[in-house]
Amino acid sequence: APDRDKLPLPELELDEVQPVVETAARQARAMREEEGGRLAEDLLGRLRLMEAEVGVVEAAAPDRLERERDRIRDAVARLLPDGVPVDEDRVAREIAHLAERWDIQEEVVRFRSHLAMFRDTVSRGSDDGVGKRLGFIVQEILREVNTMGSKANDATIARAVVSLKEEIERIREQVENVE
Repeated sequence: APDRDKLPLPELELDEVQPVVETAARQARAMREEEGGRLAEDLLGRLRLMEAEVGVVEAAAPDRLERERDRIRDAVARLLPDGVPVDEDRVAREIAHLAERWDIQEEVVRFRSHLAMFRDTVSRGSDDGVGKRLGFIVQEILREVNTMGSKANDATIARAVVSLKEEIERIREQVENVE
């Protein structure tokens, strides 16, 4: 059997090859645009899920302070001798301190800002590609979610944070396919 690498190539005229190449290029571009549209829909759907989860986080945040206030008040009352009242000012100062440490509003605002930037990047696109930019935005989103998680101190918030991280990982995997 002759060596395939040494077989002569047939001579082809440009006007014979050019229409075939142009058609193949158009079809490839159309297929990539269609795939990009499906990918964009998937990403935007995941952002909507994440927006709902951060709403859960935001709604649960105030309740945990009330529960902690009641827990501190009860613990102090159990430790004090009978008839000695709980120092409500001291409890209020402790709760104020916790409220400051547990405040997640800044993270929620930045999270939503990053989601808006992600949506805008997906919808606007770019001639030089958006994959790297989306990857960077996903890192920023993850940073905010991690901070929310570290401040959670609440089972509902912790579950929402885990759900957010799962969606972020799915988005990160999809973004790797974006140019």
